[in-house]
Formats: sequence, structure tokens, C-alpha cells
Amino acid sequence: MVVKHRDEEVGRVALDDISGLICTAHGATYSNNLIMALSQRGCPIVLCGANFMPAAIIWPTQTHHLQSARLDGQIAMSKPARGRLWKDLVKSKISMQAAALALCGKRNAHIKAMVRKVRAADASNVEGQAARAYWVTIFGREFRRDPDSDGVNGLLNYGYAIIRSAVARHLMAAGLHPGIPLHHSNDGNPMRLVDDVMEPFRPIVDCVVWRMHERGINDVDANSKRVLAVLLAQNLVLDSGVSPVSLVIQRLCISLAQYCVDGETKLELPHTSKGILGALWDDDKSGEDAIKEEGDD
Repeated sequence: MVVKHRDEEVGRVALDDISGLICTAHGATYSNNLIMALSQRGCPIVLCGANFMPAAIIWPTQTHHLQSARLDGQIAMSKPARGRLWKDLVKSKISMQAAALALCGKRNAHIKAMVRKVRAADASNVEGQAARAYWVTIFGREFRRDPDSDGVNGLLNYGYAIIRSAVARHLMAAGLHPGIPLHHSNDGNPMRLVDDVMEPFRPIVDCVVWRMHERGINDVDANSKRVLAVLLAQNLVLDSGVSPVSLVIQRLCISLAQYCVDGETKLELPHTSKGILGALWDDDKSGEDAIKEEGDD
């Protein structure tokens, strides 16, 4: 991919190194050759509005050789099965929020306690209760999570768009349809499954944005975009070992696709602890050291 500004080349990126193309520049143009090349590699193209929220996503129509079987299983999945999977995702998200608070030096016992309250399909909306408590704890009582606002909210939007594009890519590569959800039900959202699966990874963005905010960085500019863009290459830990965030997302998507076929595969979710998230900006910390810190929260 060749990037130009006023006919002057400003950079090149190997196509195979691109996980997702997020477009936010006003007046940007794209060649059909680029769109086709990225589509052939299963790479989504995310078009964002002025608030850095995704407005449209271009995604490939052919992804996996078992796509039909996995898609059939996805469509036929029972409501109780969807409820169990959503429960696992919500518990993982809330646990990750508690870990994020610990990493940022905030109290987190009230969030950790909510994990045990999550039931099938999260019928009591513990996720929403945890979110309300979480935002005021991490960013202060004056903060309100508003996707239409700028500042910290704009940074969060941009970071989430990066995670969303990666989840979309790996879901489609695994042969699943991004619009057939486990929980999200907004009729106007063509990426409902993407928004389901990305939930445990949102606190990763929150940690990085909190750290930027503490350093006085509150605007979405070239530097903050660069910091958020490398999130997918940072390390997290699974039972199988240390992996970049992008690979952790891929493994979760593949495990979900396998569940759609056999109804037995367990979702491969990331570990949730202060130590695991700390490795996001501590390259010297090994996965084993991070796991040992799990009891420190």
C-alpha cells in the first residue's frame, strides 16, 4: 500500500502486514486495486466519521473453506447456547475492566465482585452496571462515555475502531457472518457479532488511553493514532502462551467458529489480571511473570 499526500509519497506498507485499514482523513481517495488486494487478504476497510466512529466497513465475501458449515451452525445456534457464550464474554470483559483499574492504580473490588453476578445471557445486565461504575472510577466522576464527544472519548473511539477492525477480519476469516449476533440486537448495526466478540478487548484500549490522558494527551492526532495503532502488536497471554493482541483475537474467533460446528469448544479468552495488561507497555515482562501477578489484584 502506497500512501501519498499531494502526489508526494509519504509511506509504504506491505499488504500482508495490514490487519485492518482505518480511514479517517477528509478527502481521502482509494484505488480499486488497493481495495481488491486487501479484500483478497481478508482485510476489512473501516470508514470512520468525524467522531472516529465506524460509519461503514468493506469486508470480503469469501473467507474460509469451511464457511458454509460454520455459517449454518452460527445461524442454527440455540438461544440458550448464545446466552452461555454471551455470559462468558461479559465475565471476561468485567474481569478485564477490574484488571485495567488495578493497573491504573484505582480501586477495583466493586468491579471484581460483579463478575460472580453474571448469569446466562446476562439477564440482569450486570455488564451495564459494571460499565457505569467502571467509567467514573477510571476517568473520574465528571467523565461520561459519549461516542459523539471528542477528547478522551475520541481517543477511545479510535482505539475501539482498531480492535473492531481486527475482530471483524478474524471473524470473517474463520467463516462466520459478522452480522449474526450472540447478544447485540441493533437492527441498524451490520457488525453485531463483531461488537459482541470485541467486548473483552475494550479495556485494553482504556488502559492505553488512560495512560495518554495522564500524560496530557487528549486529542486524536498523528502521535496518538500511532500509539493506538500498535495495540494489536502488543502482548497478551492465553493458556497456550504469550501472543500479540491480534493473535489472541484470532484464537477467540476460531474457537467461536469451532463451537458453531461442534457445540462443545470452549471460548479461548485472554487471561485477565493487572500483570497481563501491564505487559502492554512493559516489553520486559514475560508472560510467566504476568501470570504470577494475577493474585496481586
